[in-house]
Amino acid sequence: MSGAALTRTERESRLLHAFVELADTLVDDYDVVDVLHGLVEHCVHLLNATAGGLMLSDQRGGLRVMAYSSAKAQMLELFQLQASEGPCLDCVRSGEAVLVADLSTKIQRWPRFAPLAISEGFASVHAVPMRLRRETIGTLNLFRCETGLLNEEDLLLVRALADTATIGILQERAIRRSEVVTEQLQTALNSRVVIEQAKGVLAFAGNLEMEQAFHALRSYARNNGRRLAEVARELVVGELRPQDLLVPRLGPADV
Repeated sequence: MSGAALTRTERESRLLHAFVELADTLVDDYDVVDVLHGLVEHCVHLLNATAGGLMLSDQRGGLRVMAYSSAKAQMLELFQLQASEGPCLDCVRSGEAVLVADLSTKIQRWPRFAPLAISEGFASVHAVPMRLRRETIGTLNLFRCETGLLNEEDLLLVRALADTATIGILQERAIRRSEVVTEQLQTALNSRVVIEQAKGVLAFAGNLEMEQAFHALRSYARNNGRRLAEVARELVVGELRPQDLLVPRLGPADV
């Protein structure tokens, strides 16, 4: 469910924070997976969306789910890939935004996706391409429980955030050599697999929801100045114990 709308001051502060984080991608070393999750979270809050997700193209031209704000968003993103239909796929294929004010009017266009999204409580969807010049590398997607389109200001905002993230991924050092682009994107996609495994380990060990497990993993990485994928790998292979990540979450009464 969408949260309370941000005040103008809160919105400006969060927007500034989002662009500062994305600007960090213009340096030589940054955590792609963490940046993309942050991008989705910022967009969900800034635009008062119910949920959000992000897909990137892999080295074979297929799409992979890279970031999402909730389990429902992840499920809808994965379902589109499985069903080979939906706004996110159409967005990547065309390189143009797919803006749907009322999903109930698109059942004929997406006979499998639209009814599922509606049954999960979503009424509208907005898919914006992650594109630089003629190259589309993915799509940023927002799901809302209310019908209606984004206003012009909000649409410009989400396009700007998506464009900035895209530039960060395909910056000049990668554009000069196409194999570097492929390697960087593939590394991020491979990292996603390890992170999902680590979430499962934490969820089982701490009796957590998968979203809680991810937040514990991400918090540990950030608090220790570590890459998300590195922490995930160490957890999966046993170099880190689940307790190392979960104990700091306990209060005094639990110690």
